[in-house]
Amino acid sequence: MKEVYDFLKECGTYYLATVEGDQPRVRPFGTVDIFEDKLYIQTGKVKDVSKQIQKNPKAELCAFNEGKWLRLAGTLVRDDRVEAKAHMLDNYPNLKAMYSAEDDNTEVLYFKDAVATFSSFTEEPRIITF
Repeated sequence: MKEVYDFLKECGTYYLATVEGDQPRVRPFGTVDIFEDKLYIQTGKVKDVSKQIQKNPKAELCAFNEGKWLRLAGTLVRDDRVEAKAHMLDNYPNLKAMYSAEDDNTEVLYFKDAVATFSSFTEEPRIITF
């Protein structure tokens, strides 16, 4: 999982795919955190992406860096604990202008049953599960 985290941090931006009805939806994200041995992302509950995840928690993200890419598929699980939200915001202090660990909008989610696939044009795919 640490390798996945490091790759996403190095990329800076990754793209998260969710589903709205029968329509795939993809958007850029930039937050990633490890808290209590789980890989987390962050968004706002008022956003469409949050509503899509709550209807269908299966999601996949994709990131590309220096000729290699990562696909991470899994189930996103909401963690409403203040401690989990505070940990994320402490690692992204610029978000504190928009989010608070105590508000009803901040949402952190962790990957459950995650399958990470590292790929490139020159190497065989490598899979990590957590």
